[in-house]
Amino acid sequence: MARYIGPVCRLCRREGEKLFLKGEKCAKNSCPVSKRPTAPGQHGTSRKKLSEYGQQLREKQKAKRIYGVLEKQFRMYFEEADRIKGITGENLLKLLELRLDNVVYRMGLGRSRTEARQVVRHNLITVNGKKVNIPSYQVRVGDVIQVRDKSRSLDRFKEILAVTDRRAIPEWLSSDQAELKGVVNAVPTREQITTDVRETLIVELYSK
Repeated sequence: MARYIGPVCRLCRREGEKLFLKGEKCAKNSCPVSKRPTAPGQHGTSRKKLSEYGQQLREKQKAKRIYGVLEKQFRMYFEEADRIKGITGENLLKLLELRLDNVVYRMGLGRSRTEARQVVRHNLITVNGKKVNIPSYQVRVGDVIQVRDKSRSLDRFKEILAVTDRRAIPEWLSSDQAELKGVVNAVPTREQITTDVRETLIVELYSK
């Protein structure tokens, strides 16, 4: 499966804000975005005022980078969101939030979405008792997500929970960190999705 393998801090600098792609490092003073708030490249210091199209493009790029999705898959999410009854932009964010790797991250079983994706890919997660190693797997209401029995004692999860135990769990999820387990209680509403994305700009971009 295709994925971005370059320096992730470069992505944050390009968007001009912290996307929290590296977990707790992003909150430290050593974060490259804090030290070098300009865009990467030789022309990075000269940010120009974006056109309407530029704003729409940047918002789409930001959403892709936050959720770790490349262009082809992101376009497929948009087309599916457009087919679903409701507001297309909100549907898009809901589909992204219900990815298994994002749910694992929201439960606090990954310090970043990248780490949560890795946890899923390494066969450490079950959904309703069955092993699932597909990060893009769409969870449903009532699904039980849990770390496999054989993997619960791993030091890795102790290190993760030491960082994420203070993280707020979204209202649409319930999480038992002692059992390394969570349940999807509902489809998230737009108000419950805290990702800083202006989805209307993405819809405008794809609607041209």
